[in-house]
Amino acid sequence: MTGPGVSVVICAYTEDRWEDVRAAVSSVRAQARPALETLLVVDHNPALLERLAGEYRGAGDVRVLANAGPRGLSAGRNTGIAASRGEVVAFLDDDAVAERDWLRRFAEAYADPRVLAVGGRTVPVWASGRRPAWFPEEFDWVVGCTYRGLPPGRVRVRNVLGGNASFRRTAFDAAGGFATGIGRDGDRRPLGCEETELCIRLTRARPDAVLLIDDRAVIHHRVPRARERFGYFRVRAYAEGLSKALVARSVGAAKGLESERRYATRVLPAGVARGLRDALLGRPGGAGRAGAIVAGVLTAAGGYAVGSLRARRGGARFHVAPLAAAAPEREAGAVRDEATDQEVSA
Repeated sequence: MTGPGVSVVICAYTEDRWEDVRAAVSSVRAQARPALETLLVVDHNPALLERLAGEYRGAGDVRVLANAGPRGLSAGRNTGIAASRGEVVAFLDDDAVAERDWLRRFAEAYADPRVLAVGGRTVPVWASGRRPAWFPEEFDWVVGCTYRGLPPGRVRVRNVLGGNASFRRTAFDAAGGFATGIGRDGDRRPLGCEETELCIRLTRARPDAVLLIDDRAVIHHRVPRARERFGYFRVRAYAEGLSKALVARSVGAAKGLESERRYATRVLPAGVARGLRDALLGRPGGAGRAGAIVAGVLTAAGGYAVGSLRARRGGARFHVAPLAAAAPEREAGAVRDEATDQEVSA
């Protein structure tokens, strides 16, 4: 095998996704270009930690770890980074499966030493069996998937999308890990943007860095029925606005909203026009898609306004924690669950 060794980190938090986690691990084990290792990081759930430790005991290519930081996806990823051995660290959602060439496409891009991050394409798998007629492709980021408006092929981008992404280890040496206090925290409000903030911080630390998305590095992401509903759509859009306000406060609105301006001024108006045209032609869902785009924009803008106000008042903060040593691997029957206080203000 040529090219960099790749460690894959999968963060899990609930036993409700047991079969999904097992499918994610199986898809990594089936890669045409094998991973160096798979690290399962469990977010403050002793029962799940115990169960996974038993499931993969004796598997030399899978390691099960407890999140060594505060609760949440960012700290879980940082735990995986600290414990990993690969020159490249890739991240896969716990409810997604990767196509066979996923890691091979990532590794090919790292042949260029300037490349410090590579993301891929995430395809939704709707629990109902098909996309809801009203759900616009321009808002597939709501369910953690690649959305209409991203350029095709292997292209340079401001940031990769966290559920299907990889970073060269030296990226974390230069910029630190994922910020905590932003992004997902189990089933609480569905915040995001932790990978956006990290990528902007990385390019500030390394102005020569190249960040790519290769749409041939494909994963399939399960979308449960609860996330096919308009209520979740609105909640997620609002949470995205809150998250964007945090990022803009940290890195400045010019950089923090650079990609969003093109998206809002070009991609979304085209989506509204497409939906209205479909409605006039009698195609199902056209008016609903146009309306959802408008509602999504207004809701995200409201979240951004609230988040900006909180930030100005000092009520919204996130932290960049040092990548401390990860918690040791857990054997079943020897489970510990605790948070760390090793955080410093960004």
